[in-house]
Amino acid sequence: MGAGAPGGTYKFDNGAVDYLPAPARAHGQSAAPAAPGWRHVLGKEGCVGVFDSGVGGISVLRSMVAALPHEDFVFFGDSANAPYGEKSTDEVLRLSRASVERLLDGGAKAIVIACNTATSVAAARLRGDYPDLPIVGVEPALKPATLAPRHDRILVMATPITLKLDKFHKLAQEWGSDSTVIPAPCPGLAARIEQGNLDAPDLTELLERLVGQYRGTVDSVVLGCTHYPFVRRQIRSVVGDVPFFDGAEGTARRLRSLLAKADLLKPEDEPGSVTFETSLSKPGELDLYQWFFNQDC
Repeated sequence: MGAGAPGGTYKFDNGAVDYLPAPARAHGQSAAPAAPGWRHVLGKEGCVGVFDSGVGGISVLRSMVAALPHEDFVFFGDSANAPYGEKSTDEVLRLSRASVERLLDGGAKAIVIACNTATSVAAARLRGDYPDLPIVGVEPALKPATLAPRHDRILVMATPITLKLDKFHKLAQEWGSDSTVIPAPCPGLAARIEQGNLDAPDLTELLERLVGQYRGTVDSVVLGCTHYPFVRRQIRSVVGDVPFFDGAEGTARRLRSLLAKADLLKPEDEPGSVTFETSLSKPGELDLYQWFFNQDC
């Protein structure tokens, strides 16, 4: 199957696991725009659609499921096109729009962009495309890092494109005036995390090349890519035992707030579920998604 073809689905519901065939439409194929008033038709019973360029957004998904266990979540990992953080902004926007269309086709009542790069590139455009759709993005958790007791030197690990875009620079200007914000582009790290086997020596060697120079010189680390929380322990072994910050919990709080404001929260006495979908037709890919979902990060 080609790189853009959907790989299939795992659905978790009350402990049961079912494999569902993938939809026929390939990722990137155009879908009909959502009809006006679609949100009011779906109402509370719609799902929360979550997407990322691969497994990274599962770190955000974990926080949202913990905060809203009664909701139904559909996570689409565009692993066939991972990572977004090393693509052009035009390509990231195109892929993000295709992911949203796919999730809306599947009955999403809200969208979570569980990718720092896609949030920086596409969130504003998507909100313009779908003005009535609750859309939550994720951004580097620089604000809580600057409010921590020790915040003189803050290392921000992120993809090259995230660190280049205006959104990050505005965030640094707004919250980093009393700190030295050190951007650390990490090309190749998200792609390596996609492979799993997170305790392999080559991953530690990559981290040493990327951030080893900051060992013992920073007060905290901001994980500005949703893939990176899965290697928090490995990063700490390289940089030092300092506080780490990521945007997962803030994203979960924002999702709850927007769903409540739109009266789209499911009743808390109803069971929730998590469904995984992927664009990558590769043996074991959805098993890998489940493995990441079960990790502590």
